[in-house]
Amino acid sequence: MPVTDLTTWDILRNLALSTRWTILLSLISFVGGGVLALLLLPLRTSSIKALNVISRAYVDLFQGTPLLIQLFVLFFGLPLIGIDTSAWLAAILGLSLWTAAFLTEIWKGCVQSVHKGQWEASASLGMSYLEQMRYIILPQAFVIAIPPTVGFMVQIIKATAITSIIGFIEVSRAGGMMANVTFQPFLVYGIVATIYFILCWPLSQGSRNLERKLNVAHRNQ
Repeated sequence: MPVTDLTTWDILRNLALSTRWTILLSLISFVGGGVLALLLLPLRTSSIKALNVISRAYVDLFQGTPLLIQLFVLFFGLPLIGIDTSAWLAAILGLSLWTAAFLTEIWKGCVQSVHKGQWEASASLGMSYLEQMRYIILPQAFVIAIPPTVGFMVQIIKATAITSIIGFIEVSRAGGMMANVTFQPFLVYGIVATIYFILCWPLSQGSRNLERKLNVAHRNQ
């Protein structure tokens, strides 16, 4: 079938198939970034200045530079030191590192929001820093962190669109290709926008509902 004969259904089906790569990249980046953020969190909340400076430098680097530039550095820079980098690998690595920087700060704020009395009470029981974090602080911070973490998933999903610049074919890149061959950019990008809305809106709504519910629970304490 000539590409100009593609029906709206054909366009919709091709974009829907590309959406799986957007979803998969978002999930992998969230998990990878989350694991790295968990490793950085103790450094970021540590009272040891050197550890705090190291973790702060990481966060500042990835929050203070555009994700686009980070992807370029990984995609074009790693081959210069002998590491073959596919668009898939660069996209996963770049988004994971970027995600970790933001999740570290989000979770740090959640840890610090736990009442100071909890720290003092656990310290009075003779707990070490790690025991305080494991048994007292993190369980409370985890509940507080759920709404902003769910909300940040929306940012990850939208950020996947930037990976199209290094050749990763997700839904926005597929939309660009479909628009070029069908000469129907309004239709194609309208469908792409609808797909992003379908992916992001439930997460935004869920985050708001969780935040409202947890705040109500907090007021009832």
